[in-house]
Amino acid sequence: MAKIMVVDDSPTDVANLKRILEKARHEVSIAGDAADALQRIREEQPDAVLMDVVMPGVNGFQATRTLSRDPATAQIPVIVVSAKNQETDRVWALRQGAKAYLVKPFKDADLVKMIEQVLGER
Repeated sequence: MAKIMVVDDSPTDVANLKRILEKARHEVSIAGDAADALQRIREEQPDAVLMDVVMPGVNGFQATRTLSRDPATAQIPVIVVSAKNQETDRVWALRQGAKAYLVKPFKDADLVKMIEQVLGER
């Protein structure tokens, strides 16, 4: 079981991610925007973060870059989970420090497998 923070402004996407993660026996915390998430991630030190891209204010790319450059959070793997399905989006997310990129919609098993992979790489 891992502590996973979901950062997404869509209540529907949050509910879906929470359902998948809890079914896989992970502990889930939720942040509705990236600005709130950045502070809480520093405080809570989750095992991994699922980050949406398109959010008001600070977007997921900016938040991922901030987390990956902060010594207090750089070791926390970020998986970008986004409807943005262009290869340039995936490459940009990885350049910002994301460990993986998953396009919505996705299969539950793909998300669980990706989380296991990034947690195993720490």
